[in-house]
Amino acid sequence: MRNDTGSRGIGARRLTIAVMALATLSAACATRGDTTETTTQAGDSIDPIVEYVGSMELVPNRGLPGTVVSVTGQDLAAGQTYALTWSSAEGSWDIRGDAGEEYHGRVFTPTVMPLGSVTADGAGSFAATFEVPEDFGFVHDVRLVDSAGVIRNQAAFVVDMQVTISPDSGPPGTPITIRVSGLGRDALEGNRQILYDNRYTGWLSAVTTKGTAVAVIPATGGPGPHRIEVARGAFTFPYLNPAQSPRPDILVYDAVFMITDGTPVLPPPLDEQIPQPVERTSFTIPGGGPWITTDVEAGPIGTPLVVSGGGFAPGAAVTLTWYRIVGNRVAGLGWEERGIDFGAVTAGSDGSFEMSAEVPSDVGGPHRLEALVGATAVATTSVRITPAVDPIPQTVAWGDSVDLHMTGVGWTETANIYTIVYDNAYLGYACGFNSQGDVLVPLRATGEPGWHFIDLYPAIYKGVESGGQQSFRIPMLTFGEHPGEALPAFHLAFFIEG
Repeated sequence: MRNDTGSRGIGARRLTIAVMALATLSAACATRGDTTETTTQAGDSIDPIVEYVGSMELVPNRGLPGTVVSVTGQDLAAGQTYALTWSSAEGSWDIRGDAGEEYHGRVFTPTVMPLGSVTADGAGSFAATFEVPEDFGFVHDVRLVDSAGVIRNQAAFVVDMQVTISPDSGPPGTPITIRVSGLGRDALEGNRQILYDNRYTGWLSAVTTKGTAVAVIPATGGPGPHRIEVARGAFTFPYLNPAQSPRPDILVYDAVFMITDGTPVLPPPLDEQIPQPVERTSFTIPGGGPWITTDVEAGPIGTPLVVSGGGFAPGAAVTLTWYRIVGNRVAGLGWEERGIDFGAVTAGSDGSFEMSAEVPSDVGGPHRLEALVGATAVATTSVRITPAVDPIPQTVAWGDSVDLHMTGVGWTETANIYTIVYDNAYLGYACGFNSQGDVLVPLRATGEPGWHFIDLYPAIYKGVESGGQQSFRIPMLTFGEHPGEALPAFHLAFFIEG
């Protein structure tokens, strides 16, 4: 492993690099009874009153979560009791629009975590200790607050970053876990970019996870050493001369993974990766009037479902309309919601019906399903389409077609593309909006004989970012906190014959 001071070393089982920032969201806060967070809501926050008295000091004033810090104060009001607090924030994604289709960046709402209380002695001094909580990296204010809510003093603590890459060896396809804790909230502090053998793989985020990012990539390439770099970069791609930047304290890290001979570790079967249909469990029949529902509330294209309804007039002719979003963002014509025929049914003598159907081919995300009697809409429900990918050939010759076919790709700014990574090298993205969620990416098998790996990651297509950050159209390796929609990644592998 190496940071940009030039030192190098390879651990036997696990590579751990500790520098500028914080560690993970774990049990430390959960085991402390005094760490309940209170959140100041954006919009109703009031700047606190600050009236300094005396002095306070933290020793040490930087470290990882779990560090025991001695805090001392002098020249305070004798006998005065103060709350000791830790400043932090809760991160979220700013998603707007009637259908949640607009991405507007990140939001960090200030929070305060109590660390306990201290009381000054007759000389106006105190001494206490606290344990650094799991949190975002970089600077946090530790404050003395009196009973009136006035900040009487404060000192800064820097939460250091820790990078762990494990394991350090294995056969092709071995899952390599990259864990970075202590990412910050500012543009230059909050992103990490991954390079594998000097090829760009994707980015890490930790907006909703208190500064901790975890990604898993496959070991790719032939037997021997392979370099993994955890680089910095807020403007889409890695910043390659960080030592000359205005923030040289935000370091970069690298490690070596050794690919060994042996049976490859292949991705799970696709039927284990594709989101399974979600049964509807919370529907309650209304007290009066027509209603409809489906037994499945979410699933990929082709999922069987049953539409049922009740409360209709006996023998009523009911038509069903499925609503879709049609259009794109690049032709200048925009998009609109359109209804298509989903079938017709006649209510029975008790005013109910059941109709078998399947999830139609369409863009991913929620779709309104409406029941009409004549030209009047009388009941509605919703079905959400989830992404899926078809199998690829398992054994090919160099240059053969290894086309990727996806369905259920979405249409919002956060869901309408998937990015393609080939042997840990980012190739580009594919959009599913204009083709109603159906995506075909023509690829050719290239590289040395042996196993090759393709990863499909969700991404943010476009939107508004504040603070100069740019995270558009690049693989989101931390897709577990994908903004807007919860979207899966897909992992494929094939063998090129020699």
